[in-house]
Amino acid sequence: MSQVQEGSFLTLHYRMTGPQGQVIIDTFEGQPATLSLGSGQLSPAIEQHLIGLEEGTRTVIDLDEGEAFGERQPDMVQWVARQLLNKLGDPHEQYAAGDVVQFPTPDGLGSFAGSAVEVREDGAVLFDFNHPLAGQPVRFEVQLIGVL
Repeated sequence: MSQVQEGSFLTLHYRMTGPQGQVIIDTFEGQPATLSLGSGQLSPAIEQHLIGLEEGTRTVIDLDEGEAFGERQPDMVQWVARQLLNKLGDPHEQYAAGDVVQFPTPDGLGSFAGSAVEVREDGAVLFDFNHPLAGQPVRFEVQLIGVL
């Protein structure tokens, strides 16, 4: 049987749940996922727990607070001026607490997300750029279907 190694291509079903058992993602009811270990599709901590598992394994991995997506970083909660939001997107967009907004990386080759926390009267928006599960325990259930 094949074992997961760094750089392995995996076909798997997985379910990720947050601290109250809320399902974040679940592929068990549909098509399995296919991904390459080390490509950033899973957090490095989760990938480390997969290394060494054999094809056909079904297991549950419990990650401690902050282990899966790091600790919450207070400096990643920042105000973004309306003028900058207009420049980066639709100037007529109305933002509300809870909205998730994609921002381009400085090099323009990728993107990152921020969750709106508060909107001021002047249109500036307080965004939390932490991963939604940062600082929280995570349960990761996995069934390895194929390992290449």
